[in-house]
Amino acid sequence: MSQHYQHDVLVIGSGGAGLSLALNLPAHLRVAVLSKGDLAGGSTYWAQGGVAAVLDDSDNVESHVQDTLTAGAGLCREDAVRFTVEHSREAIQWLIDQGVPFTPDEEHHEGDRGFAFHLTREGGHSHRRIIHAADATGTAIFNTLLARARQCPNIELLEQRVAVDLITERKLGGKGRRCLGAYVLNRASGEVDTFCARFVILATGGAAKVYLYTSNPDGTCGDGIAMAWRAGCRVGNLEFNQFHPTCLYHPQAKNFLITEALRGEGGLLKLPNGERFMERFDPRAELAPRDIVARAIDHEMKRLGIDCVYLDISHKPAEFIKNHFPTVYERCLQYGIDITRQPIPVVPAAHYTCGGVVVDSRGHSDVPGLYAIGETSFTGLHGANRLASNSLLECFVYARSAAADIVSQLERVAMPQQLPTWDASQVTDSDEDVIIAHNWDELRRFMWDYVGIVRTNKRLQRAQHRVRLLLSEIDEFYSNYKVSRDLIELRNLAQVADLMIQSAMLRKESRGLHFTLDYPGQLAKPGDTILVPPGYLPS
Repeated sequence: MSQHYQHDVLVIGSGGAGLSLALNLPAHLRVAVLSKGDLAGGSTYWAQGGVAAVLDDSDNVESHVQDTLTAGAGLCREDAVRFTVEHSREAIQWLIDQGVPFTPDEEHHEGDRGFAFHLTREGGHSHRRIIHAADATGTAIFNTLLARARQCPNIELLEQRVAVDLITERKLGGKGRRCLGAYVLNRASGEVDTFCARFVILATGGAAKVYLYTSNPDGTCGDGIAMAWRAGCRVGNLEFNQFHPTCLYHPQAKNFLITEALRGEGGLLKLPNGERFMERFDPRAELAPRDIVARAIDHEMKRLGIDCVYLDISHKPAEFIKNHFPTVYERCLQYGIDITRQPIPVVPAAHYTCGGVVVDSRGHSDVPGLYAIGETSFTGLHGANRLASNSLLECFVYARSAAADIVSQLERVAMPQQLPTWDASQVTDSDEDVIIAHNWDELRRFMWDYVGIVRTNKRLQRAQHRVRLLLSEIDEFYSNYKVSRDLIELRNLAQVADLMIQSAMLRKESRGLHFTLDYPGQLAKPGDTILVPPGYLPS
């Protein structure tokens, strides 16, 4: 039997963005935080490097802003960059107040430099400004926020809940556009429950699982982006998908990331013969922005016909490596690689979705009552290429901003009336789940081959032809069979893949993360790629 739930705020996604928003709301509000798997299934938990913020007296807002604008290759929205950076210190202070165990600076006292925590430097940054918890920052932040959320009686944490679609006034046949809640699959019962809420927040992460090779956990399927699109929201800059240059290359490692900070602390990229190559591509060498490093590695692998390149930090003292990178050290050791003595085999992998649901500085989407925060959103912060460690910062700054905006509207927004139950009367159990598995594999392979690090018009046309066929098949399957997590994710992933391909075909230049052999130069006047859904109604 399906269930009906009522909450003041429904948060879809249990990562850093979703938990931060929930914790910044008043205690009298009833809040539901949904996770489609285990609570720790999001990308925050796996983030290694840290959070970029202006924290040291030798650093300043203008420097961080300029580094972000430079990495964004002319497409960052400067107002969004300034908003984020100007609120960076207070966001970090909030995390410290929650109890996040950031690594202390043992070489300096707080009075020496205005800050008591160790800061590292990553590619594209002109200062040491990355606050971290050793090399497992995401785990430290997530565990702290989750523990705090569990102490809050008003926050209900629900696992194994897969959002199927948003419920809007328009979808129910009304003239209004407001988001009223969501239909959510309860994986334990197999039923689709109805969640009614005054405010709905999409904090579902990115869509890197659309690619065959990714550093992301299995759940990053673009769910929030696809649901928002179907609900009438614009999306922006989905052609910019960041490939992390250094994922561990090992048949059993699956998606283990080698943190950017390892290069920040002196790690060198080398060919199998031990030769360095990054200086041939950029004067910043290993500290160049990720898009440049990823393309350089991709170029060398194709030029030489090799399976990987190598990241070497073995020239540093062993104790330094173990103290700074305990997670990387231990994980590599499990695969027989001692990074204090040997270089690490690495390859690029899909890592971060720079585009997403178009929002303002408060996280507002185009649909009233619907917010998008974190990697799901397109704020304008990242431009054509995300600067390292700005992503977690964006999560916390916009979560706090959206929470404040919700509080300001409480007196004006009432609880929606009873919503209709999900109708499953016309569907049956599937006996052809092999179709889902086959389509899933086909989608991820052609996205990797045709919409990857280097693109062409012909590759994009092939990808579009294939994704449209898949969408048709998936739509027919969705209409006739009961929903499952695999089917919901495949439907969302195919939708987002189509939006990515459309966006890439519209950009007639190479800029940042979008590199095409047919248009290798840059346009004089860059602009965002904004896609508008059918029947879109401007606010």
